Amino acid sequence: MCARNGGWERNPMSRKPESRPFRRALRLVLKFLGGVFLGVHLYALALVFVPAPGTALMVQRMVEGETVRRTAVPLDKVSPNLVRAVIAAEDSGFCDHSGIDPQAVSQAIREYRAGKGLRGASTITQQTAKNLFLWNGGGLARKAGEAWMAVFIDFAWSKRRVMEHYLNVAEWGDGLFGAEAAARARFGKPARELTAREAALLAAVLPSPNRWRVDPPGPYVRQRAFTLEARMRVVAGEGLDACVLGD
Repeated sequence: MCARNGGWERNPMSRKPESRPFRRALRLVLKFLGGVFLGVHLYALALVFVPAPGTALMVQRMVEGETVRRTAVPLDKVSPNLVRAVIAAEDSGFCDHSGIDPQAVSQAIREYRAGKGLRGASTITQQTAKNLFLWNGGGLARKAGEAWMAVFIDFAWSKRRVMEHYLNVAEWGDGLFGAEAAARARFGKPARELTAREAALLAAVLPSPNRWRVDPPGPYVRQRAFTLEARMRVVAGEGLDACVLGD
């Protein structure tokens, strides 16, 4: 003890050592997370101008022993039929929302509370964000990151760019990624030549491309494709594809 200002103060050398290693580790973790956050957003901005080199799911499929086939093409080389088909199948409000569809989210929550199970409410933008920047699987952390990046890329990219990336990285089973590889493997033609029926078949299997088949399609896929063809006409008639295929 030592005297100071008329009182006593504990000897500084006798103070309890601070948890400096913990603080240093915490700072390193925060710096790492900050670097990842910044890097992901810079990468997203770069994708405004360049094609995506690949996705985590592609790497996963290669590790699992699949041969990944993918050819990135500009949206002008993809049939408008496929654009309408995926909007009809996956996200009819694509042109109207800002990355997240609040109505779909609310409906999913109501169904979950009613005991109907938890279903996906992901928009095309959210699926694009997940494919390009995150990983497969559930978990609140991934869903939160997906939602954030969906809003970010909807702000930073055009709707056409979102659709272009989506159609170039979507999985179509058997190691096929992107519309061009899928069209050539399933129908022997480039994506720009897909008919309405062929586009509907490809869109029909998107929720589970490794379980549902296009060649040949089973009864469920055939019926779903038939329904999607009708929806595609609605998409075109009501201009639900205008943000992608507009004049």
